[in-house]
Amino acid sequence: MAPLPHPLDHLVLPTVNIALARERLGKLGFTVAPDARHPFGTENACVFLADKTYLEPLGVASQEQCETSVADGNVFVARDQAYRFRVGEDGFSAMVFGTDDAVADDARFKAGAISAGRMLDFSRPMKMPDGTETTAGFRLAFAADLRAPDFLAFCCQRINPLPADRSVLERHENGVSGIARVVLSASKPEAYRAFFEEVVGGPRISEHSFGLTIETANAELEILTPEGMEAFYDLPVRTDDPGLRARAILFKTRDLSVTSSHFAANGVTYTRKNNRLLARLAPGQGALFAFEEIA
Repeated sequence: MAPLPHPLDHLVLPTVNIALARERLGKLGFTVAPDARHPFGTENACVFLADKTYLEPLGVASQEQCETSVADGNVFVARDQAYRFRVGEDGFSAMVFGTDDAVADDARFKAGAISAGRMLDFSRPMKMPDGTETTAGFRLAFAADLRAPDFLAFCCQRINPLPADRSVLERHENGVSGIARVVLSASKPEAYRAFFEEVVGGPRISEHSFGLTIETANAELEILTPEGMEAFYDLPVRTDDPGLRARAILFKTRDLSVTSSHFAANGVTYTRKNNRLLARLAPGQGALFAFEEIA
């Protein structure tokens, strides 16, 4: 039997300020984990979901330490710094896939000429809501397409698993239970087909009039033309940019009336598009957040 494609693990959302991201995500109805600092100058405050995916709002804790890390060849920090310089301090820069063997992924990326640089091994303390602390260890293998300087993909192997019981952090007032789809834009989606085949590890890919749908082990990726972004998400994007950009996240929610009620109570502006709620880009959010009732 052929191996299953890698699952979606998490999404990296650069932010100018972790406190701002925490405030915005809280208004949207997400439970946000305590702040955590990386050993190379960045920090995060993650949103863990019941389907075991998560969002990683990423801030800069020490610019000096980040610059030192870049000089030392840290791909994660170098790409984050480049994204902030080119695109801005709030955005959606990277998509991460789970793996049991990052070394094998790195070798595959090198063979396919899509390696973004040296692998990264690191660990960091993680604090739970009850005050207990554990150490989380990670091994990352990076992939990039030179035609898409503002998008990074990588595979993440957990060396020391995160706590098995994160149920307190996985409960969200907006009713969200997981990620159904991640949406990217490109003027020529088919140009990136081979890249995602390699990164995800043999996913099923289907073509349609607005782009490509790529099936990972647990979620769909969609690469849409500018016309597709308008049609499905009412999101205008430049038509003269041939690159690939991460744009939107479609969340699964149990009851859209719960989601909309929470938005109304917290002053969150949203629109309806067919059977979805769309929360527009806002400081600390970085991407369009869409919500759909999915069992």
